[in-house]
Amino acid sequence: METVGPETGDPVSVGLPAAGQRRRLALSGVRGAVAKGRDFTRQALRDWGWDGTETAEDTLLLVSELLTNASLHAGGCRELVITGGGKMLRIEVCDGSTALPHRNPAPRRGVPGGHGLHIVERLSDRWGADIVPGGKVVWAEIEAARLVSGDTTTRQ
Repeated sequence: METVGPETGDPVSVGLPAAGQRRRLALSGVRGAVAKGRDFTRQALRDWGWDGTETAEDTLLLVSELLTNASLHAGGCRELVITGGGKMLRIEVCDGSTALPHRNPAPRRGVPGGHGLHIVERLSDRWGADIVPGGKVVWAEIEAARLVSGDTTTRQ
């Protein structure tokens, strides 16, 4: 796909490169990290031609949940990393805590809180957490075919 740049009129490449693309957003000390992360992700999905589907909206909810969890339970977000490849979209939220996330085994219906990781599990194809130097990365993956077709079926 090709479009014309607004300033120069020169062709600008749009869409996901064959080898994939990684975008990073620094969030240490940033106010409104969840909203900024959603906007950042929305733009990446748009650039890669993966917007306008229910699964794209689910992706934005995943980003919100992961960033909110880092803010509430891990002392804040350090970085959001979005990686788009031929078969997968990967969302990573980096924080400074080495405490691994755990699902609330019995969140109460109608009561706020305790549902975040259940939502992450339900909307993603895979998710997990890895300890890294200086903290951890909590990640979720969505198969690219779901973003293209709008298939909202989750695989568990």
